[in-house]
Amino acid sequence: MSLYHLTHLKELEAESIFVIREVAAQFERPVLLFSGGKDSIVLVHLARKAFYPANLPFPLLHIDTGHNFQETLDYRDDLVKKIHAGLIVGSVQESIDLGRVTEETGYYASRNVLQTITLLDTIEKNKFDAAMGGARRDEEKARAKERFFSHRDEFGQWDPKNQRPELWNLFNGKKKMGEHFRIFPISNWTEMDVWQYILMEKIEMPSIYFTHEREVFNRDGVWLANAPFMKLKPTETVEKRTVRCRTIGDITCTGLSLSTADTIEDIIGEIAATRVTERGSRADDKRSDAAMEDRKKEGYF
Repeated sequence: MSLYHLTHLKELEAESIFVIREVAAQFERPVLLFSGGKDSIVLVHLARKAFYPANLPFPLLHIDTGHNFQETLDYRDDLVKKIHAGLIVGSVQESIDLGRVTEETGYYASRNVLQTITLLDTIEKNKFDAAMGGARRDEEKARAKERFFSHRDEFGQWDPKNQRPELWNLFNGKKKMGEHFRIFPISNWTEMDVWQYILMEKIEMPSIYFTHEREVFNRDGVWLANAPFMKLKPTETVEKRTVRCRTIGDITCTGLSLSTADTIEDIIGEIAATRVTERGSRADDKRSDAAMEDRKKEGYF
């Protein structure tokens, strides 16, 4: 890795650590949203650096759809034990059982959208006033509109036209009772930055990011993992393929990439050569042109 890349990554690291420390300084009950994906893993790593040698001064929050990859859950549990962090799990299945949300049916059914209510209920239950997430502006056009400190109203909703200016790294965390903020410390990072930082810092990653053999089927040009709750069309067949995850979410909407990349260096090489965006294989983003923005306005990550 060149000196330029090392300097660039160190600058991004310093900016993110500054934002994380600002959260701890300005808010009473912050939490770190943890999905088990690469971005939230990097965010935890940065938070540990921000407060080292002390433990994290806030817990991790995972919204469990009940349809997660087992590799993700295993990694989450191992990490929490390793770093002695608190963990809160919000259950989408519990939200369904309580009648808070209605499970989708049909071939394209997914619990991904249902996470919003579970997240908002968990934030309200625990009185969190700031929730840090690993979203980046380069991921998707709706996320490009986010500030570092993104205000949410008393209903947990986001108004992209009513966000506060951020000048000279001055962040305004003032809020009314019942409101909260979503904080995005790695907003200025790219997918390539994330993987180069993982390489530089030697961060351990879930096995699902590397090439492995898995039962999959192709739907609308996207390879999806086979699972008991996945309903196949008559024309769809399950086959074994060598794949890896580029981005991790609910199994029902996480597209898999055909790949032989079994090292972080290989992954970086793939990203440098690809013409497909990181979320290009996410089925949930294909529901409409404004799918992500609509969900974010309702309180999604």
